[in-house]
Amino acid sequence: LAELFGIGINELPLTIVLSWMEQKAVAILWSLLSLGVKGIYMGPVPPAWVNDDILAVLTEQYDLHLTSNPEEDLKQMLSA
Repeated sequence: LAELFGIGINELPLTIVLSWMEQKAVAILWSLLSLGVKGIYMGPVPPAWVNDDILAVLTEQYDLHLTSNPEEDLKQMLSA
């Protein structure tokens, strides 16, 4: 879609929320990050393999967000 519309992948009106971190979801997360997708929401609790250092890198370099309050998360997603 990004190519079709001539925009960057992060300019698409799309919000991705991963809330069940099983093997397929982890593979999807890494695939999206390798494509340069930013602003992904994950949670409400990070998976066991994400320590504070990994979370800091994902947050700083990929604008990853942990979900918390559904109403506030939705408000933030819709305002982006």
